[in-house]
Amino acid sequence: MEKKNIDWSSLGFGYVKTDLRYVSNYKDGAWDDGCLTEDATVTISECACVLQYAQTCFEGLKAYTTEDGHIVCFRPDLNAQRMANSARRLKMPAFPEDRFVQAVVETVRANAQWVPPFGSGATMYVRPYMFGSDAIIGVKPATEYQFRVFVTPVGPYFKGGVKPLTVRISDLDRAAPKGTGHVKAGLNYAMSLYNIVDAHEQGYDENVYVDSATRTHIEETGGANIIFVSGNTLVTPKSDTILPSITRRSLLQVAKDYLGMEVEERPVALSEIGEFTECGLCGTAAVISPVGTIVDHGKEIHYAGMGPTIQKLYDTLTGIQMGRLPAPEGWITVIA
Repeated sequence: MEKKNIDWSSLGFGYVKTDLRYVSNYKDGAWDDGCLTEDATVTISECACVLQYAQTCFEGLKAYTTEDGHIVCFRPDLNAQRMANSARRLKMPAFPEDRFVQAVVETVRANAQWVPPFGSGATMYVRPYMFGSDAIIGVKPATEYQFRVFVTPVGPYFKGGVKPLTVRISDLDRAAPKGTGHVKAGLNYAMSLYNIVDAHEQGYDENVYVDSATRTHIEETGGANIIFVSGNTLVTPKSDTILPSITRRSLLQVAKDYLGMEVEERPVALSEIGEFTECGLCGTAAVISPVGTIVDHGKEIHYAGMGPTIQKLYDTLTGIQMGRLPAPEGWITVIA
């Protein structure tokens, strides 16, 4: 298949309109059959529930061209499961998980010419999302919804190579106990925008949030889970308010099954972060972003950046995604 005539190496991490996207509407208690459309415009009421009360959730995953030329997606079933959980928490009708995966497959396949070639450093970002679409003025859930999937080719998250991040312990809270921190709700990200802009203005790359109840345990950043390395052990914070990152869950299995490491999912006290040798932020966009420094109100904790263990974790997981290494059963969905 001939790819689009694009300078793939010059792509940034931004939106590029592609040919087709998937749309399905929920009305009268049921989802319609859904279809692909060329129309990239969303038309809704000025009083749509998503505009008034932020009733929306989304997902993010990637499609890749593997070394042998196939187009694949990485664990879309887990994105489907997580989106269904998000929808239920926001009193939205869950889009059926099997249909979610099929919608992703159809959308990627329909835009196969936009999937960057292997070795280009670029990938295809896939964004499924849903929102309350009908007019709601009282504070209550919508009765009509729209589920959509669009795709866009993106360059590497870090142009010019990976550089260790400098992050700060935040004075603001990301999520409350028993709140919505564990679901991928748009409102969670909206409330983090002030803080991330402030962090950038102060010279930091990200905010590290602690638990809002006691402010004594590490949780995650505004857009990624956090991981730590101590010797041969990979440690990730555990909390009911942390978003269950698919990348993090995959890295834990990679660490254990491919690299022979010990893994720990447990509460991580703020007071112990200086005991770790490596630290990273993990998510779909960059897989792992190495952390060089955490600043805790003037106190600096330094790490190895892209240390040997984080490098091995990164190389192994991307090797699985790109087809250079064998994948665990069910991790790779072949699209074309």
